[in-house]
Amino acid sequence: MLDSIESIFTSSTTDPELTLTHALLTILISILLGGMISFTYMKTSNHNIYSANFTLTMMLLPAIVAIIILLIGSNIARAFSLAGAFSIIRFRSAPGDPKDIAFVLFTMAAGLAVGVGSFGYAVLFTVTLCTLMFILSIFKFGQRKTTQRLLKVTIPEDLGYEEAFTEVFRSYDIAYELKKVRTTELGSLYELIYDITMDKQTNQKAFLDAVRCRNGNLDITLTMSPTSSDY
Repeated sequence: MLDSIESIFTSSTTDPELTLTHALLTILISILLGGMISFTYMKTSNHNIYSANFTLTMMLLPAIVAIIILLIGSNIARAFSLAGAFSIIRFRSAPGDPKDIAFVLFTMAAGLAVGVGSFGYAVLFTVTLCTLMFILSIFKFGQRKTTQRLLKVTIPEDLGYEEAFTEVFRSYDIAYELKKVRTTELGSLYELIYDITMDKQTNQKAFLDAVRCRNGNLDITLTMSPTSSDY
């Protein structure tokens, strides 16, 4: 019994014979593993926000990598030919989230394992890592209880901006730093830009109402995801 189980994990060969049956089995297993990884990504994403194109790519990527490994085999000339072909392809995309990059590497590793014929090990580490991702998601591992925001407030010129909202920030237990001050409307108004850190449970509407009462109901902007360009 143990020998039969061990044979599943030791059946890998460095140069598997490329037959129709073997190719179909490789493609089928890699697609199933890609679907499992893609499903795990969708269920563990924050607030279920994810790109449909990215999930589709993760489902297909293991099969693509596995096919490439099958075609290369141990043929060095073929490997250099494929490397040259891929070198002319340019991928233009913004740097992704570290979690997205980890999942891309995850799918590529699954495809590599299936491509070299290690079906048992491919299934084993895919199931293990997917289970780990679900566990970390359930326990909200690494998630902060506070969140950073960018607050832009317009105040009249007769209101001192140094301590204008200190009491409001203290009452809502908000850490803040005044990042920028500039004049608007020919110097009749000031625009203050704060980098604030607030608890996720803080009532944002009540906080903005308190700020609005202090600045005379002038413009207020609370940015959900501050970036350097916002300054």
